[in-house]
Amino acid sequence: MSNVTPFPVSRGGAVQTVFDRTELNRILDLYGRMVAAGHWRDYAIDLGRDAAVFSAFRRAAERPEFRIEKRPALRNRQGMWALIGEAGAVLRRGHSLGPVLAPVERRLLKLVAE
Repeated sequence: MSNVTPFPVSRGGAVQTVFDRTELNRILDLYGRMVAAGHWRDYAIDLGRDAAVFSAFRRAAERPEFRIEKRPALRNRQGMWALIGEAGAVLRRGHSLGPVLAPVERRLLKLVAE
């Protein structure tokens, strides 16, 4: 009755790409502010071998409005961070997360009348 089944281990040495704690905190902070402003309602995280992707949705049944991708293979070329729009076009690419998220954060700014 006490059969132990080993956990399957990948043989190719494939390492999963993930967001670290500070990156995920920055992304979830932006997500929370966008939810509070009424822009976003749902999100999804996809962790794969080549990329980690955070997708933000206006509604769950639609395409993601924005995708934030981390691709470590592009670290020394174009930058490992990319902001991708709803149509699939790359809106911003860079080596650090802050400038890549800037176009989304600009949507939160509101003009205050004097």
